This record gives sequence, structure tokens and C-alpha cells, in this order.
Amino acid sequence: MSITAQRLTVTRASGSCGAEVSGLDLSAPLDERTIAELRAIWLEHGVMFLRDVHLPPRDFLAFAARFGTPVEYPFVRGLDGLPQITPVIKEPHERINFGGVWHSDTAYLERPPMATMLVAREVPPTGGDTIFADARAAYEALSPGLRATLDGLRAINSSRKADASKTREDRQKERGAVTNAEVLEGIHPVVRTHPETGRRALYVNLGHTSQFEGWTVEESKPLLDYLFAHVTRPEFTCRFRWAPGSLAFWDNRAVQHYPVNDYHGHRREMHRITLQGDVPA
Repeated sequence: MSITAQRLTVTRASGSCGAEVSGLDLSAPLDERTIAELRAIWLEHGVMFLRDVHLPPRDFLAFAARFGTPVEYPFVRGLDGLPQITPVIKEPHERINFGGVWHSDTAYLERPPMATMLVAREVPPTGGDTIFADARAAYEALSPGLRATLDGLRAINSSRKADASKTREDRQKERGAVTNAEVLEGIHPVVRTHPETGRRALYVNLGHTSQFEGWTVEESKPLLDYLFAHVTRPEFTCRFRWAPGSLAFWDNRAVQHYPVNDYHGHRREMHRITLQGDVPA
């Protein structure tokens, strides 16, 4: 635990990634120094957690815009009048949760989002946690030989993968999609270099990565399965328990996440904002 120059308390969430920040007063707009301090904490830990962020949607959007440019999610329309805010909801009768596989958000886009903010509006009495995995630590733990092999590869990321696409079907039926495209695909380096920190991270994920460029699906599967399992090893992860007003702000260039689907019969509602990213390199 440490105290920053901004009177913020930073508590690590695990030995690998994640930090909870307390002492932040959101009753008035934050100054640039505090925004810079928060960004530094976020970049170091990969995912930053705040509590008691009871911002109405318009104020939540304004807060997110201090860190980047909010963009629309292509497959589910956002809130009326605030299209950059995507409602992430599971109703009591539903069995599948939105985004319920390990993934990095919309990696199938040419410019995947730099970051995601998720704030809890309604949570179940128990369950519904989100687990995060540090793709930087996972890459650094690989052998030099495997790192050298992966450094030269690119992978195809598709919105078609069934495990991911079925998790958005309920919300898509309810709200409709922004894009007319049935499938979106992005080809990105298997190992990307963070444009702000310079750290390298694995950039393949179970939810979207289908195969290596120039390889068949069958040829790709054994190595991809190994990497999917490797990046989510317990020592690379942290787990966040939600409460109303809790906010998670994660770096899609550095971590992956998995929302745990263990609260059938209860309602969960979150508001999500993604921030514009660059072309992975």
C-alpha cells in the first residue's frame, strides 16, 4: 500500500496486476495532475478499481473522456442519447452472460479499444465477479525460444467465434446492432508492444483469436490452446468483487478479463465505455 502525491491510496489487488484506488473525490471535475496520476497507476497495474463512483450516465461519460475518446460498441446499441455507453445486463431468467469468455475487448477491430471502463449499477447478492489476467507477465514468463517464435507471428481475430458471439445475442435482440457487418476481422501481432509503456504482451485471446495468419485452424489450435491456458494461470490474475458504484478501468493492451457467470436467478446491470485505441504493433 502506498500514498501518492494526490492523496490517493493505492492498494495492489494481486502480485501481478490490478490496484484499488481510494481517496478520490469525484464531486467536482478532477484537475490534470490527478488525471495524470490516475493514468500512471492504471498503466502500471493494467487494471484500476474505484469504489462508490455513483456518477449518472452523462457524468460517467465525461469522466471516461478525460482518459481517451469514447467509441461505440459495434454489435449492441448504446443508451438512448449516449450511444457510447453500452448496457451490460443479465436478467434473472437468462443463463448466458455478456462477454462470458476470456477476452480482450473487440480484438477483431482494426483499431481495438485502448481501454474499457465498467461501472456497476445493479449487482447480485453474491457472485458476478470479474477476473483479470496480466498478458504482460504471461509473455515474460514464456521461454526465450517460444517468445522468439511468437514475436514473428500475426493472428486472425474474428467476431464470428461462437463462444463469444453467443454471449451478446440477448442484448443484440433487445437493442439491435450499430454495424451492418455480419463478421468483423482484425489481423494483429501475437505479441504487441504497448505504445505508452514499451512492455510486450500476449495479444491472443480465447474469445476472438481463431488462427495464426498463414496457418490453418487445425495447425493453430494446439499452440493457441496452450497460450489461452497460459495467460490465465492463477499467478497472472486478480479477481474483483463488485458493489453498486464500483468501477473497473482496464487496459486492453495489457490485460484480458473474464466475467464469472455464477449468479443465475439474479439481475446484474453494468454500464460500459470503451476508449479508442490504435493499430496494434
